[in-house]
Amino acid sequence: MSHQQERKDKNCLNCGAEVLGRFCYVCGQENIIPHQNFWSLTKHFVFDIFHFDGKFFDTVKYLLFKPGYVAKEYVTGKRMSYLDPIRMYLFTSAIFFLIFFKFINPGPKVNLNNGDRPLSSIERIHYIDSLQNNLKKDKDSLTYKKLEALKDTTRPISVGDLELLEAPAFINPKSNYHSVEEYEAAQSKLPEEKRDGLFKRTAIKKSIRLNKKYEGNESDILKEFFETFLHRLPIMLFFSLPFFALVLKMLYSRRKNFFYSDHAVFTLYQYIFSFILILFIFGFAALKDWSHWGIFGWFVAAGIIYGGYYLLRSMKLFYEQSWGKTATKFLLLNFLGGIVLLPLFIGFLFFSFVEF
Repeated sequence: MSHQQERKDKNCLNCGAEVLGRFCYVCGQENIIPHQNFWSLTKHFVFDIFHFDGKFFDTVKYLLFKPGYVAKEYVTGKRMSYLDPIRMYLFTSAIFFLIFFKFINPGPKVNLNNGDRPLSSIERIHYIDSLQNNLKKDKDSLTYKKLEALKDTTRPISVGDLELLEAPAFINPKSNYHSVEEYEAAQSKLPEEKRDGLFKRTAIKKSIRLNKKYEGNESDILKEFFETFLHRLPIMLFFSLPFFALVLKMLYSRRKNFFYSDHAVFTLYQYIFSFILILFIFGFAALKDWSHWGIFGWFVAAGIIYGGYYLLRSMKLFYEQSWGKTATKFLLLNFLGGIVLLPLFIGFLFFSFVEF
């Protein structure tokens, strides 16, 4: 409700119905004067901000320290004191990913820079001797690839080139073809049974285009790929919400008093808590790196442990079952949730590769 002056006329300006009180019983619009001065507009804006903040911080307080309480209150109809879970999810996820992408560098930490200094002849020999000794213990294909590359003295090779061989095949941009047309022409000459499959064709064509676009700079290719994928994380998490709620619905299928929407509310508040907790963990980790105080490392570990306990305790309060049943379903939820999220993760990973 705003603090503007109520109109003396009792006709609704929106739908024309007669207004019996301050609000129209037909459309719900408040019957206030349509024109407001700057001071009234400012007061209305400040009130809405602090009204939102008040609900938000009250909800956060209970959300952090009373696992399952807010979700339980919400599904039983006590909603005026708490922020709507969808609004709160959108707000907290926006803040979380803003901080995540602004201050956290989630890119690959390995060195895949093709601009490394080329190895000298002596360094090549040392690398070859080391790899041949490794072959005596474990004859893996990656070691053979590295040996083959080192023994090819017709081209320079760096440590970054060797590390690049460890990258997944669909990321590795090295190709024997200089254009997509050249690759397609080579494929057309092969018998049908010897041609590359759909996934491999897509990967090779993409690799050729990336190699041309970034002039063979593997570091830039990997950086952009991971950034493209990570910027799809908010969408992936949002898509995972109904699946997580579905797993809960399956686990508590005998509890007929719980509807799918109730499980969705529980899931939303659980995700919101996770966003807030991860921000705290990031903060403690940053403080540890800055101050070198070991106590912040303990706070990070405590936050991770609390995250697991929180879900268990939330399930106990929300679904009101014994600790034995709750613990069993907690383990099943983590297992089944992982199974459900894995294909979603792989799907987003593939589409990130295709589209970036």
